[in-house]
Amino acid sequence: QVQLIESGGGLVQAGGSLRLSCAASGVTFSRAAMGWFRQAPGKDREFVAAIRWRGGIPAYADSVQGRFTISIDSAKNTVYLQMNSLKPEDTALYYCAAARTWRLPTTVGDYDSWGQGTQVTVSS
Repeated sequence: QVQLIESGGGLVQAGGSLRLSCAASGVTFSRAAMGWFRQAPGKDREFVAAIRWRGGIPAYADSVQGRFTISIDSAKNTVYLQMNSLKPEDTALYYCAAARTWRLPTTVGDYDSWGQGTQVTVSS
């Protein structure tokens, strides 16, 4: 059974930084892609970043390219999302997700398992 537990959200001023963590268990790591998504009130869940567990070039949404970095610590079975230069429009509930695939999916429907989310609020 896949379990994804996010942490690291909070309240930060615009221009600040946060690092989100996602502790993963039960994932078939040899064939997995990990993603971060976010959902603001009244909006659809949207793609933020993704990376294959085995490494490779990650994918980012245009809105976070150059500000956010996704990474994996395989020894800790943890995925991170380093968020710098945060903006008020980054405010959302952030979700970690896992997909059993060789690809690097960027859509909600391609992911099999989801965490419960961690709230990020950026004040202006």
